[in-house]
Amino acid sequence: MTLKLNNFEIGGDKLTILAGPCAIESMDVLRKTAEGLKKVCEKLGINYVFKSSFDKANRSSINSYRGLGMEKGLEMLSRIKKEFDLPIVTDIHLPEQAQAAAETVDIIQIPAFLCRQTDLLVAAAKTGKIVNIKKGQFLAPQQMKSLVKKVEESGNKNIMVTDRGVTFGYNNLVVDFRAIPIMKEFGYPVVFDATHSVQMPGSNGDSTGGDRRFVPTLANAAMAAGADVLFFEIHPEPDCALCDGANMLPLKDAEKVFKKCLEIFDIVRK
Repeated sequence: MTLKLNNFEIGGDKLTILAGPCAIESMDVLRKTAEGLKKVCEKLGINYVFKSSFDKANRSSINSYRGLGMEKGLEMLSRIKKEFDLPIVTDIHLPEQAQAAAETVDIIQIPAFLCRQTDLLVAAAKTGKIVNIKKGQFLAPQQMKSLVKKVEESGNKNIMVTDRGVTFGYNNLVVDFRAIPIMKEFGYPVVFDATHSVQMPGSNGDSTGGDRRFVPTLANAAMAAGADVLFFEIHPEPDCALCDGANMLPLKDAEKVFKKCLEIFDIVRK
């Protein structure tokens, strides 16, 4: 099944990428990232959806940077959408955020830790927007079927499912690429989150670590396994980012990484 979004299809014979900074920091960071990634994706012939979060509620510490809040964050995402003519994806954490987000964004994302929250899934579904459900680090891929059904039975079949690794002991994640063909059996586009999959949760004590060196390897493997969509958190200067810098991809590396992924995607599709 393919999903129609603006002037392109998600899940067809053209690669789609969701990418942008982890959390909204400033208009300058949003603009630099949106402009740079749009140019790269247009050059390579890739469908592009801009991603950033107005709030990152699932933080290791109460003092961790979360974003600029819903009202200001959505206003900034709306400006990016208009200035660069881009569709937008962002996450919500509470059912009451769904309708407000839907007035600005094109894809509502359900965070992995919250993927089983029925009220959140139902609220997102009732907006009629595409709902991207991120698989919890604690779930087997086949368990995602029941979460997909929650959205379907709420009247919405505009659904994507995302793999982002599985908890492996303490402070680590591992990716089981069987998840991609298993979740494709649900009949909806499957996304692979290449940057959250290299996280090391809680490894820095009161913050999450990560190792961005492995992002390209995992993204390439996901393409070979048949993923329809790739998700990346990307920042002009990840080491200066206020959130998730350790696993974000530098903007300057995006073209090289995207190009190799596209080559593998095309081989698999053709």
